[in-house]
Amino acid sequence: MRLFEQYQLGPTTLANRVLMAPMTRARSFETVATELNARYYAQRASAGLIIGEATQVSELGAGYPYTPGIYTDEQRDGWRLVTDAVHEAGGRIFAQLWHVGRSGHPSVHGQTPVAPSAIAPDLDIFTPDGPQPIPTPRALETDEIPGIVEEFRHAARQARAAGFDGVEIHGANGYLIDQFLQTGTNKRTDAYGGSVTNRVRLLQEITEAVIEAWDAEHVGVRLSPGGTFGDMHDDDPAETFHHAIKALDEYGLAYLHVVETSQTTPPQGLIHVGGPTALARSAYSGTIITNGDFDRDSAEEILASGNADLVAFGRPFISNPDLPERFRTGAELAEGDHATFYGGGEAGYIDYPALADRA
Repeated sequence: MRLFEQYQLGPTTLANRVLMAPMTRARSFETVATELNARYYAQRASAGLIIGEATQVSELGAGYPYTPGIYTDEQRDGWRLVTDAVHEAGGRIFAQLWHVGRSGHPSVHGQTPVAPSAIAPDLDIFTPDGPQPIPTPRALETDEIPGIVEEFRHAARQARAAGFDGVEIHGANGYLIDQFLQTGTNKRTDAYGGSVTNRVRLLQEITEAVIEAWDAEHVGVRLSPGGTFGDMHDDDPAETFHHAIKALDEYGLAYLHVVETSQTTPPQGLIHVGGPTALARSAYSGTIITNGDFDRDSAEEILASGNADLVAFGRPFISNPDLPERFRTGAELAEGDHATFYGGGEAGYIDYPALADRA
């Protein structure tokens, strides 16, 4: 089966094509990764590649309580516990660099969230005091944007120093970069708004900064074409994301990571082009990772189609730390406890047994 073939991702050899998708688990209580997080990721080191949970590049970039950062030296050293543990277990791990933009709340950092335009999503957000409406964000001034770019550059340097095998720029799921891309959230009239060329500008500037901090072969980007998660929408998502993907294709990146169906079914405005992954393949010549409600058989099908080279799995990895082995042997998958997906301690985090532990 293709899922169990090795894959050469730039300088990094992946043992298989079963990747672990980034998943917020809200268990970094002081924004610093700990031994608990290290154990969680090491348990899942049999993935061809682990893409770590979304990790904020600045204090204002945080959206939810108990998520990790990577902008301070203490945070860098906390992540070193994780990367060392994963490498000792034979795995590979990328950091996902994240700025939530408008999808945040002052209760997390004491500041008004920022966005391309002052448009609030019609959403509640989890806070330390329970669900609350997301407030109207403050539109970033043009002269503030280079500072955001610099935060991503600094975070990439921190990730490299922390021992990660690479970084993924989070441009998906209704967060800051996605907010600049889509017309529903970007009403700017400066160089970052209006035309699709302008709306893609921030994505390109951040990508170039992160490449400068490391190199293109250690950098991936995640996009969610047609995604509506985070109260997102676009006037012409096929045009917007085709343009964005063509722009990314010029950089020689490690990969493009595409959200296929997990946040939107069917994808907004992409049925006529075959969906997000098919759109990506039409515009991108490099490695494509697809993610979204795949099982073993559907993953094999999309690899055989040539539209994707690697498949990332999210929720199945929570309750099946040895997911590649379960796929290989056809073993039954364990069900996860949704009540423990976010927040808490060891329960529902590091206490799911591997097959070998149950023998």
